[in-house]
Amino acid sequence: MTAIGLRPATSADSEYCFQLHKAAMGGYVTAVWGWDEQAQRDFHACAFTPYRWQIITADGTAVGMLHVEHRPTEIYLARIEVHPDHQGRGIGGQLIRSLLHEARQQGQDVALDVLSVNQRAQALYRRLGLHEVTRHGKNGIKIRMSTKPPQLGPIHRS
Repeated sequence: MTAIGLRPATSADSEYCFQLHKAAMGGYVTAVWGWDEQAQRDFHACAFTPYRWQIITADGTAVGMLHVEHRPTEIYLARIEVHPDHQGRGIGGQLIRSLLHEARQQGQDVALDVLSVNQRAQALYRRLGLHEVTRHGKNGIKIRMSTKPPQLGPIHRS
């Protein structure tokens, strides 16, 4: 059994996180927007916030990153990326199940956004009990998923 852990990210993790993003998400980013190395580096420079991010470890080795926001009514999974060499081993699922447990204890929902082209992640989230809530972004490129049950439309009676 692999020991999964989290450690706070530091400014020294910036390049690791950029390379991780490129490896884990590069294909999806390319499919939606195209990969522009400089644009991606600029985006990373703005988004990288080590005091909010955590490095995922497996047996002490960095294998991914996690960014979770604790909001007033929900726990928002802002970002989870596991290096492709370590995907499919239950690491992401274990971390998300932990968030789901925490949310249940606090009477909250878990919410996240996923790219519509990332079918593998969507399948994981559905297996863990999240539902599609809405699509947003240009041409619905992102899907909001939540543990909160989807809202049903009005009931029409004849």
